[in-house]
Amino acid sequence: MTALITGAAKGIGRAIAIALAKDGFTVAVHYRTSEDTAKDTVGQIRAAGGTAECFCADVAQPEQVTELVKAVEQQLGAIHTLVCNAGILKSNLLALTRFEDWREVMAANLDSAFLLTKAVSRGMARQRAGRIIYISSDAGLLGDLMRAAYSASKAGLLGLNKTAARELASSRITVNAIAPGIITTDMTADIPDTRRAKQLAAIPMGRFGTPEEVAAAVRFLASDAAAWITGQTISVDGGLCMK
Repeated sequence: MTALITGAAKGIGRAIAIALAKDGFTVAVHYRTSEDTAKDTVGQIRAAGGTAECFCADVAQPEQVTELVKAVEQQLGAIHTLVCNAGILKSNLLALTRFEDWREVMAANLDSAFLLTKAVSRGMARQRAGRIIYISSDAGLLGDLMRAAYSASKAGLLGLNKTAARELASSRITVNAIAPGIITTDMTADIPDTRRAKQLAAIPMGRFGTPEEVAAAVRFLASDAAAWITGQTISVDGGLCMK
C-alpha cells in the first residue's frame, strides 16, 4: 500500500513517514523547498528496509496537486493513505495581520488539504478503501495568541474532516483529524522562555510532545484497527485540550 505524506521532510511529517514505512507502506515523501532533508527522510526509510521516494510540489497550487498525485500513483501505485501534514505558521496580532499573510497561511494549511482530498478521493473510491488524515492543531480548538490565521486554518480542517468523512463513508474511506498540542519541532524551537514556562504549566502531563507520539496516532488511524472510526478528532497534547 502507498501512503502520501505532505510536508514529510522533517518534524512531524518525517516521523509519520518513517512510522508508516515500518508498517509496510510504500511512502511518498512530499516536500516543497526542503529537498535535502526530504532525501534524508527517504534515506532513513530505505536504511531500515522500507520503500520511499521524494516528490516536490507546492500543494497550495491546484495544478501542482494534480501532478503530484499522478506522479505518486505512476511511480508507487494507488494511494491508500493520505496524510495532510504540510503547513506554515505566521505570528502577529490579529489587528496587524496583513491579508496577504492570512491568505498564504490559509492556502498552505487548509486549501492544500481540500485540493489533496479532491485529488485522491476518486481513486480511493474506485478501490473501495482509503484513509485520509488531517494534521490539525489544538490551536484550531482553543485559539492561539497572535496566530489568528493559523488557528482558523487548523479549525477549518476540522470542518472539512467531518464533511469529507460523511461524503466518503459509503466508499469505505475513513477521514479523521489529529490535533497535536505543543510538539518539540523546529516550529516550536524559538518559543521564548517565559511563554514556554506558561505552556508547560498548562499541560497536565508537564511536558511537550514528540513527533513520534503524533506519528503513533497516525499509524493507528491508517491501520485496519481503525476501519470503523471516521469524522473524529484525536488530540495528542498531554491533556492540554480536555473536552
